[in-house]
Amino acid sequence: MAMSPLARGYFATEAGLPDSGQAYQYVLNREPPRPDPLSRWQPAGVYGPSAVCFPERFAWPARSWKGIARSDLVIYELHTGTFTQDGTFAAIVPRIEALKELGVTCIELMPVGEFPGTSSWGYDGVFPFAPQSIYGGPQGLQRLIGECHARGMAVFLDVIYNHFGPDGNVFPRFGPYLSDKTQSDWGPAVNYDTKGCDSVRAMVLDNVRMWVRDYHVDGLRLDAVHALHDKRATHFLEELSAEVDALSTAVGRPLTLIAESDLNDPRMVTPCESGGLGMHAAWDDDVHHALHSAITGERHAYYCDFGPMSVLAKVLTEGYLHDGTYSTFRRRSHGRSARHVPGFRFVVAAQNHDQIGNRPEGDRMTADQLWLAAGLLLTSPFTPMLFMGEEWGASTPFYFFTDHFEPHLADGEAERREREFVDFGYDWKAPDPQDEESFLRSKLNWDEIADDGHVSLLGWYRDLIALRKAYAELADPRLDRVRADFDEDARWIVVHRGSLRVAANLGDFSARVALKRGAVLLASDENIHLDGGELHLPARSVAIVHITG
Repeated sequence: MAMSPLARGYFATEAGLPDSGQAYQYVLNREPPRPDPLSRWQPAGVYGPSAVCFPERFAWPARSWKGIARSDLVIYELHTGTFTQDGTFAAIVPRIEALKELGVTCIELMPVGEFPGTSSWGYDGVFPFAPQSIYGGPQGLQRLIGECHARGMAVFLDVIYNHFGPDGNVFPRFGPYLSDKTQSDWGPAVNYDTKGCDSVRAMVLDNVRMWVRDYHVDGLRLDAVHALHDKRATHFLEELSAEVDALSTAVGRPLTLIAESDLNDPRMVTPCESGGLGMHAAWDDDVHHALHSAITGERHAYYCDFGPMSVLAKVLTEGYLHDGTYSTFRRRSHGRSARHVPGFRFVVAAQNHDQIGNRPEGDRMTADQLWLAAGLLLTSPFTPMLFMGEEWGASTPFYFFTDHFEPHLADGEAERREREFVDFGYDWKAPDPQDEESFLRSKLNWDEIADDGHVSLLGWYRDLIALRKAYAELADPRLDRVRADFDEDARWIVVHRGSLRVAANLGDFSARVALKRGAVLLASDENIHLDGGELHLPARSVAIVHITG
């Protein structure tokens, strides 16, 4: 069926409404047929034909879903393919109740746009409108979201608007979707400010509308927004923020935009009317780095400025370490103070897909380390995020894995990955990302949750989240109300949260910390006790104390 040219490079034709599932492709200038880059469904994968899909016709359960307030978010990041052995949207559903019992209020799915092969983190997706077919496709995702909402749980999606994957990417054949002037770390950047960019920006906004209106998602985590190249007067993130706020009013529930940004710039989360970019929250890696370095002792690469108790105290009270200070890793000053920003605008984690998966062995924190990390993380003034399996100390690694079809991509992925981390101080002995075992070994083993050690850690996470919800002081986002005392040599820290004290001993010897009279509400070690106004903390332990005197 021939198409006729319209203004601004568009082509169109008129036809009857096709049936759902009908296959179609485009032929450009007598080239081989290609799938639709804006396809809603790719049942045969990235190299197969597109299929007609009407996600707006899905029959949602007749329940009133009002969403989750941003200040109540406890986020759980998961990768659909490795969260369960089946690796599908449907297989997540039986686990929702356990997450709710844990205290999680929102799951965040790593990218689900159609990617090549059967195993990927999702950041090499090439069909941003088409939910991954092997996960269950459009209806599988809609059923999952419906089931989450029925149980009172929000759903966020991780989306990539800074680049497309290299394998199966047909966007360059259909228009100026990629910039010929700017590059990202993953290839040509998406075109937000050069010729033809109006249509590209409109396409991305259409994608956002689809997720909200047709899939009922509650928020989007925007990958690497520092890699969005836009020199126009109205930055795309500002345009996106205005659109999402309008959508929120239209659908009658909170919608949240979370930016992954390494800029340490509070303007990212400053409302547009106050001169900011209007993101509702941002990942705060400084908190992760401070926790990880203080607990594990690692100081390589970007951890080099982290580790001292003074740094841990600063990030737990101010959000950023680098707020205009010199960054040794970057070899320049970095960041800006965010002490005036409400704490819930920063999403913090002891572990996430990057911080585990970017290690050559894909190794997680140990259970002993997680007792400490969780105690400080879940009592912080920030929005906490857990990574799948963390709550019981999962022993399975989370490797980086891919399944490229193109031989040059498949053969070179391991070497490319090693080059990416050449300056990070690792002895790089990572498994080949293309080896199926890298994917299969990353799947969670839910059977181990029944072991005594895992059960105890799971109970600790549950109790901490319950305590956070029971005491308003722990959810208070005002950073000027948070204070911390510490001893650099003894390696203990006490964080003041209203009438509560979060005391942690990260050292290898027991410590005695002077506190006012009170009661221990929660403790990681049975030997923790309060004697008068002195708290006895064994090595590597943490307690939450209610001050009464």
